[in-house]
Amino acid sequence: MAKLYFYYGAMGSSKTANALMAEYNYRERGQKALLAKSNIDTRDGANIMRSRIGLQKECILLSELCEMKDEDIKQYDAVIVDEIQFASRDQIDHLAYIVDNLDVPVLCYGLRSDFQLNLFEGSERLIAIADVIKEVKTVCWCGKKAITNARYNKNGIVREGSQVMLGANDEYIALCRKHFLEGNLYGDKEIKKEDEKE
Repeated sequence: MAKLYFYYGAMGSSKTANALMAEYNYRERGQKALLAKSNIDTRDGANIMRSRIGLQKECILLSELCEMKDEDIKQYDAVIVDEIQFASRDQIDHLAYIVDNLDVPVLCYGLRSDFQLNLFEGSERLIAIADVIKEVKTVCWCGKKAITNARYNKNGIVREGSQVMLGANDEYIALCRKHFLEGNLYGDKEIKKEDEKE
């Protein structure tokens, strides 16, 4: 029986790499998995799913997936969606429709909360209706489990701004709750953004 999966984790926890490896595992077994990602994530091009470690594959956009005919989706053994936090409630409900009515498992990967510790719309809906919710773990600089996504600049942690701002290691860092609340980005380590290096 197909299920709706939500794999969430802080930034840098290899969510996209896990999504791409899941697609590879289906392919290796002679099955087909459809890759999709949020329309908002255009950092590597509209139709490329790319992980920080360099794995990448062509994909479609989530809006395109939601417009596909049922018979076309049923040709796949699974649907894998990255950057799911940016999905709308209606898009998440459509993914549930694929699971419940087409019997195709849907694996969703994304952040749970934003840089202010507020849930994203897509993540909130998945927490409410997903069959399986699993954490993809990563660690803070102190070694404890990282659960927050701190947005930062040369002045430290940024606490205000729009919920969506695409960035990578030069603008976000995964921290444990304690160090996020303290505003402690690195402890005693001296780590600088590329543009601050001499």
